[in-house]
Amino acid sequence: MSPVSIPTARRRLGAELRRLREAAGLTGEQVIARVGWASASKLSRLENGRSRPDLGDVLDLLDAYSVDGSLRDDLVAVTRAAGDARAWLRSYPVMTARQRGYAELEAGCAEIREWAPVLVPGLLQTPEYARVRFLSSRPLAAGAAESTDAETEVAARLARQSLLTRDDTSLRYEAVVDEAALGSRGGPPDVVRGQLIRLHELAARPNVTLRVLPRAATIGDWYLPHTGFSLYGFDHPQDPETLAIEGLSIHLVLTDRAEIDRYTAVFGWLREAALSAADSLAWLADAAAPRPVPPPRPGHPHRRRTTAAPEGAGPGTATPSAPAASNATAGPGALVGPPA
Repeated sequence: MSPVSIPTARRRLGAELRRLREAAGLTGEQVIARVGWASASKLSRLENGRSRPDLGDVLDLLDAYSVDGSLRDDLVAVTRAAGDARAWLRSYPVMTARQRGYAELEAGCAEIREWAPVLVPGLLQTPEYARVRFLSSRPLAAGAAESTDAETEVAARLARQSLLTRDDTSLRYEAVVDEAALGSRGGPPDVVRGQLIRLHELAARPNVTLRVLPRAATIGDWYLPHTGFSLYGFDHPQDPETLAIEGLSIHLVLTDRAEIDRYTAVFGWLREAALSAADSLAWLADAAAPRPVPPPRPGHPHRRRTTAAPEGAGPGTATPSAPAASNATAGPGALVGPPA
């Protein structure tokens, strides 16, 4: 077996253990009862490649599945290779428990697709935007995994971003970002504008595709996605495609084929409803452009203009001009101005 990253080895081990369990006709509950484990989550995390495999635990499973011979020897070797993550972690200048889960999913990825309805995805964030995200959620933090200071978390998130920008990258990245995620709620005006500029820079890279979903767009047959999500694809047949859904305190990582297919279909609807990559690039350029602040009207020194820019158009931005469309003729995915 050729050398692979620790997370990749764990994913392949987990996929093989799941295959063996299913081939033996056993449910997770039956396996837990047979090997005498106290928690069903232990088996789930092992099969999803989300925990450090213990050799004794793997041997118990191989016994339960009646695995012997060369296959048993190969899986024991993979278990030992997947057990020590120290060498893999040394490839990052800094890493935290919070960021490590994402880094493990991204390791060895050939393709990442993300739907971002509220936040700019972590792989695309500027340091300033990421800092606001960590500090704003600090009052809700609980547990040791959340105790790392914001600057360390920001540094770890930036370390993950190298997989998008390094010269030898083969990763294909695509994101659909809701217009609402790009608006003034994301932080102070300078932070939001800096983030828009960064998105424009990344969208110009050949391996990155960004699409803006306008607030007036129709998704599928009036479908409304329930939550943001990420899909991770791998070239190696032993690496199962993976779905990740991030919540406030609960994060789901799934490899079930039926679930993957559902979210893949949703991503297709989002892609079709969003602006094209070229129009999204123009939208980002327009939203990030500086706008002069209009002077107060004569005789009304305290009155401010009340004409609102489209939600998510960026600080101080007027109705984006790219691409232009009237409300009467715009179809799904067209960027339109506010209703009259």
